Amino acid sequence: MYICDIYESSLKFYCQRFSNNANPTFTDQELLTAYLFCGAYQRYFSIKEIHTFTQEYLLSWFPKLPSYQTFNYRLNLMSEAISHLVEHLITSFKPADCDTMTSLIDSMPIITCAGKNKTGKVATEIAAKGYCSTKNMYYFGLKLHALAFRRKGTLPFPEMLMLSSAAENDLTVLKTEAADSLTGRNIFADKIYSDFPFWTEKQKNQGVCILTPVKAIKGEEPVITQREKAYRDLYSTAVSKIRQPIESLFNWINEKTNIQRAMKVRSTPGLLIHTMGKIAIAFIYLIF
Repeated sequence: MYICDIYESSLKFYCQRFSNNANPTFTDQELLTAYLFCGAYQRYFSIKEIHTFTQEYLLSWFPKLPSYQTFNYRLNLMSEAISHLVEHLITSFKPADCDTMTSLIDSMPIITCAGKNKTGKVATEIAAKGYCSTKNMYYFGLKLHALAFRRKGTLPFPEMLMLSSAAENDLTVLKTEAADSLTGRNIFADKIYSDFPFWTEKQKNQGVCILTPVKAIKGEEPVITQREKAYRDLYSTAVSKIRQPIESLFNWINEKTNIQRAMKVRSTPGLLIHTMGKIAIAFIYLIF
């Protein structure tokens, strides 16, 4: 019922067809419902598994279910609609305990293939080769960036989700995609987001203060480094402790949906469905 309501109000404008098959017997609403239900409540994440389960156990609900090939093809046409669904979920169901003055930011790899000497051949329009320092791993794929409101004692709730190629620098993505829209808040982030001149200007103009662990200063005198070590370590530990829940959010999404493993994806629309569809599944599960 929720999918039907939101489809009629907004989703249909992102997947309308202007052809003789504009009104198929197996509707887009049924397609999205089967995909999200099987992912959220049956823990099936491959499209083949979702189609098989629907065919074997839910056929009385979806009597017009098409073949797997048609199901897969139709789902790949829904990437824009699913992206809008994710946007609707995170804006309409924001918890009341979100601290709108404090945000956390980080990124997570979406891996289509891994290995230092491997070159990915899938979704090359949006994916690229990158390095994940947390996992000490070279991989080909995307990065999922999350800017989330802090919630004391529990998982943060995303305010903004962004996709970039694995080769993009996290700081560059934040600067180009989100920095201009942020106002009046503290952001806790990793060292990679450090850029003192840029954030000094943002604090002056927009009231945005970014706090990161202390980054080593190139060419600094050893005596100064030694003198400041205790203070810097305490400060870095405090920032990291506040920032840590954003990593827990990524771990939770990955545990619920296996979003990081995109090795079986074979196309650009398929990779977008894999990524945004898994996020929709996670938040459908959380909300309902």
